[in-house]
Amino acid sequence: MLKNTLLFFGVSVFSAAATGAELWLAPGSELLGEPQVHSAVYEDTFVKLARQYNVGYDELRSANPGVDAWLPGAGTQILIPSQYLLPRAPQRGIVVNVAELRLYYFPDGAQAVDPATGARRVYTYPISIGQLDWSTPLGGTTVTSKVKNPSWTPPESIRAEHAERGDILPRVVPPGPDNPLGAHALRLGFPSYLIHGTNRPSGIGMRVTHGCIRMFPEDVEALFSMVPVGTTVLIVNQPFKVGWGPDGGLYVEAHAPLEEHEESWSATELTRAYVAATEERTAEVDWRLAEEILELKRGLPAFVSMGSVEITAAVIEDEVAL
Repeated sequence: MLKNTLLFFGVSVFSAAATGAELWLAPGSELLGEPQVHSAVYEDTFVKLARQYNVGYDELRSANPGVDAWLPGAGTQILIPSQYLLPRAPQRGIVVNVAELRLYYFPDGAQAVDPATGARRVYTYPISIGQLDWSTPLGGTTVTSKVKNPSWTPPESIRAEHAERGDILPRVVPPGPDNPLGAHALRLGFPSYLIHGTNRPSGIGMRVTHGCIRMFPEDVEALFSMVPVGTTVLIVNQPFKVGWGPDGGLYVEAHAPLEEHEESWSATELTRAYVAATEERTAEVDWRLAEEILELKRGLPAFVSMGSVEITAAVIEDEVAL
């Protein structure tokens, strides 16, 4: 059994360098970025590392089971989940996968593709989504407007929720440090739902919103500058992803399903994801390994094709013994 073991490829070791949101997708590949390992210092916490490496808090927790999120300890080797399989969705506009708490943006035009290599430019960011009783809606919509320094008009349901805690919200919260929308907001065709910044960046990568999609302030500022009004937005729920790597092999990435959908996700859904990924290309899969990835749900792409592939990093244990 592979309870404590996964196979990873191309692992890099960094002690301080942050991961940028701009990544390049090789032709024929659905695998972005590469995993990294951070050697912790005494002051490190997962909240700090999440912003440093532009990953989500829950992503770090899933990738590093057994590591104390608040006191990982000097010298602890921490896997940075900075490699991603794309969701099974059209590669255009904004695609949000609520199951992995992550947003992808596919720019178009002259800047979308590197003419020398054919590689596709993709931006990806960690996000926060709606709490259990305030789920982020699924489906397709568009960016209907962009607002800098937005005011916030909290719905009566949210004002009532705050009032029960003794926190009386005004009918309109003006721009400024107390505004939970931050300095940038993208309004969506879904009424009352936004992609926006925050005045509490420590919560990025968790289910903490009332349904909106929340981003680090610097991330939403970058997205705001790139995304035109009318951009398509597709919100999907795909905890199990299957896709092709640049090496021609098949990879599986599994996240814990959202609580309200947990019972509907099983190995059957993994099979369906495999069928969708192999409509035009086929691969023989190590299903025993794939099911172990499904059970572990660490949110890390793992190579599952049968046959040989160049391995640039050996087996990595939970302790990341490189």
